[in-house]
Amino acid sequence: MLLSDVSVKRPVFATVLSLILLVLGVIAFTRLPLRELPNIDPPIVSIDTTYTGASAGVVETRVTQVLEDSVAGIEGVENVQSSSRNGRSSITMEFTLDRDIEGAANDVRDAVARASDRLPEEIDPPQVAKVEGDADVIVWLNLSSSNLDELALTDYADRYVVDRLSSIDGVAQVNFGGGQRYAMRIWIDRKALAARNLTANDVEAALRRENVEAPAGRIESDTRDFTLRVSRDYRTAEDFGQLAITKSEDGHVTRLAEVAKVERAAEDRRAYFRGNGRPMVGLGIVKTSTANSLDVAERVKAEMARIQQSLPEGTTMGVSYDSTIFIDAAVHQVYKTLGEAVLLVLIVIFLFLGSVRAALIPAVTVPVCVIAAFLGLYVFGFSINLLTLLALVLSIGLVVDDAIVVLENCQRRVDLGEPPLIAAYRGTRQVAFAVIATTAVLIAVFLPIAFMEGNNGRLFRELAVAVAGAVALSAFVALTLTPMMCSRLLRAHKPEKGFVAWTERQLTRLSNGYRGALSRSVGHPVLVGVALLGAVVAIGVLFVSVPKELAPPEDRGVFFAQVQGPEGAGYDYTVQQMQEVEKRLMTLTGDGNPINRVNSRVPGGWGRSEEMHTGQATVLLKSWGERDKSTAQVVDEARALLAGIPGVRAIPQIRQGLVRSGGQPLQIVLGGPSYDELVEWRPHAQAHGAEPAAVLAGFRLQGNPPAATRQHRPLACRRHRRVRRRHRPHAGNHDGFAPRDDLRRRWRGIRRDPAGAGKRPAQPD
Repeated sequence: MLLSDVSVKRPVFATVLSLILLVLGVIAFTRLPLRELPNIDPPIVSIDTTYTGASAGVVETRVTQVLEDSVAGIEGVENVQSSSRNGRSSITMEFTLDRDIEGAANDVRDAVARASDRLPEEIDPPQVAKVEGDADVIVWLNLSSSNLDELALTDYADRYVVDRLSSIDGVAQVNFGGGQRYAMRIWIDRKALAARNLTANDVEAALRRENVEAPAGRIESDTRDFTLRVSRDYRTAEDFGQLAITKSEDGHVTRLAEVAKVERAAEDRRAYFRGNGRPMVGLGIVKTSTANSLDVAERVKAEMARIQQSLPEGTTMGVSYDSTIFIDAAVHQVYKTLGEAVLLVLIVIFLFLGSVRAALIPAVTVPVCVIAAFLGLYVFGFSINLLTLLALVLSIGLVVDDAIVVLENCQRRVDLGEPPLIAAYRGTRQVAFAVIATTAVLIAVFLPIAFMEGNNGRLFRELAVAVAGAVALSAFVALTLTPMMCSRLLRAHKPEKGFVAWTERQLTRLSNGYRGALSRSVGHPVLVGVALLGAVVAIGVLFVSVPKELAPPEDRGVFFAQVQGPEGAGYDYTVQQMQEVEKRLMTLTGDGNPINRVNSRVPGGWGRSEEMHTGQATVLLKSWGERDKSTAQVVDEARALLAGIPGVRAIPQIRQGLVRSGGQPLQIVLGGPSYDELVEWRPHAQAHGAEPAAVLAGFRLQGNPPAATRQHRPLACRRHRRVRRRHRPHAGNHDGFAPRDDLRRRWRGIRRDPAGAGKRPAQPD
């Protein structure tokens, strides 16, 4: 074969080819992003709209429905889920896997822009954003102080800390947690307004009219120009108190201080963030999609140490949560397994070949193929993750096969008396076709996985490419570097002594035993057939009896407790319940206990939210070597502690690596023709759902009192999108729902039961 012939004749050329593969592999390794898992998140676009002061029913009819109708005809929509809550509308659109996320986001923005004239004027502009799996916070930092309150601490972090963290290479965004920003609060006295024949709109109009900083033009002279600026006079609460609202007929000027109380306070005090019961401000680090998580976390911690030196007296900064600890430990363990696999393969090769010189030849193949495999990942835009590293571990036993085939044939010819140069030349030519054939077979086994559709294909695509690339490179190395090394290193076997001779005798005994068993089984085909049938039956029984799941349980050293109070519960009530949750969880901290830190927040979601009846506790456990209990065991203890809290439902849960949403493992959608019907049937669903207590560790329903979820299937012209909407009511309704017929979503072309008997809508033709 030409490639092997040139390699034997030109050993330097063969060596350079392998060195080039090594260099390119190292360069690709340094430039590949590090992730825990491959990017399997589907294209998702969200539409968030804030309608301050509006109830859920108003948000549903005037915002959510209008936007849903506007985005109904977008191409490639797989699922539309909307949620209407007090003051906020959220629409999440999931597209098919082959849909380009940039084009989908642009289509959604255009559709929202077309619907802007049908939306209320009082709402904030709808925010359209791409939802990416990499948008999760990887590190939470905390800022606490014994001298500064939450307002001053938030202001300091916003002025001096956020910009320094944002400038770190690989940081895409810094999120605030529990921050309370300064604002000028105006508490209107309705009686004072009524006495002066004024309304709140008059106060709002005066603020818009007076509290401005308008351009004043410029002054031009013969030699110089001056830009004029009219400074804003309203800076303090006293200044705002002197703001003129109106002038009466008798010439009296009504000022803001006469009809309202003005003070500088928090923009929204309803932000509760605690770490082990201590108030603090959280700073969440979001990395860019191509950045290395471990490198970003390391740079953030280094910058945090520098920031710590310039903090005000009594202020400290630390790490509340670091998701990269588990990633680092998992990747380190895979690297350790990779090294162990290489070592074991080399030991086995040495035992069977009986020569260090011969074992060195396939040993060189392993690092060349494994390192060069990163080049294929880089070319296809993949990443280094647990699955690609697993692929490299699996490929170690495959990449040495071709080199061993070439080595064995060359060694055989050397033992027959040929010079090593001739043996390498002729021996490689004899087995070159077999090497190419076996490599093609292995590639044909793994590569089709990369063309699988759906989430499984996206999950294992990188694994398939990594294995196929490593195997393809092994054939190249076996036909270039291996024959060259055979021509230089092989020597004829001599009578062995000591350990090598003993190993040879044991292998000979094993070979003879196998030969005898094979000769006996050939004479009894019926017995062999029965044994084969029994093995097939045993495989079927084991396949049915062994539990099945997408991913095995993981001990990540952290779990989350979702806290939910009655629908409409206020901020103070939820905070009081959250403090009780903290108190009970803190009993598992300290020496001899597994919990290291308890971070809690109200409301449960990040950003602006009106869901003040929700909360969340993030429980961080001690490192794996400092505790003797797994995360699952600690969760069971926490579940028992939190089960007895009256007036709130707290359910601990563990997030797995493949579950990005962090929701419950099983979610049931209750659909029906109207909210009233769902209110009637939901207690029955709750009663039946709570029956298998031995199976279900916790049963949580969305909303309390009942909230409704409904699902409609549009006509075929809307591409059979599955639409699911949650409606969260305002607190004023005793039954949890606004008693209005216009809350019922009416889709064109959907047939409903006129009697309201609860039948499912007919499927589209």
